[in-house]
Amino acid sequence: MLAEAVCKLEGFTYAPSDTLWWQHGYSTETDFIYVTTQNLSLEQLELISEDVGSDKTLLVMCGAFRCNADRFANLTIKKLPKAVLKHCEWAHDDYSLNVQNLPMAQTDSVNAQPQQDDLF
Repeated sequence: MLAEAVCKLEGFTYAPSDTLWWQHGYSTETDFIYVTTQNLSLEQLELISEDVGSDKTLLVMCGAFRCNADRFANLTIKKLPKAVLKHCEWAHDDYSLNVQNLPMAQTDSVNAQPQQDDLF
């Protein structure tokens, strides 16, 4: 949901790739977006830049980064907006619905056993 929201804010179409982990969306055929809450190191960004290659560009939206934002020709690096992050839910073990107090299902009259009077 975070990647989808950031794509919308940045003008990208949300369309995660099945094969490339860093493609969460695109704006053109060669311009993509990657969204993560991680604090990315210089080494991690170098690996991402190598994986993206010189024929594509990637907007990296992350929690924080440790290098100059303009260091890579094929990467644009930005911090995730705090306004977006504050609306996210974090540190939940289970996001499922609470189903303890749901009403009991009604018995279906079609599946009910015939009564003695109904047989005659």
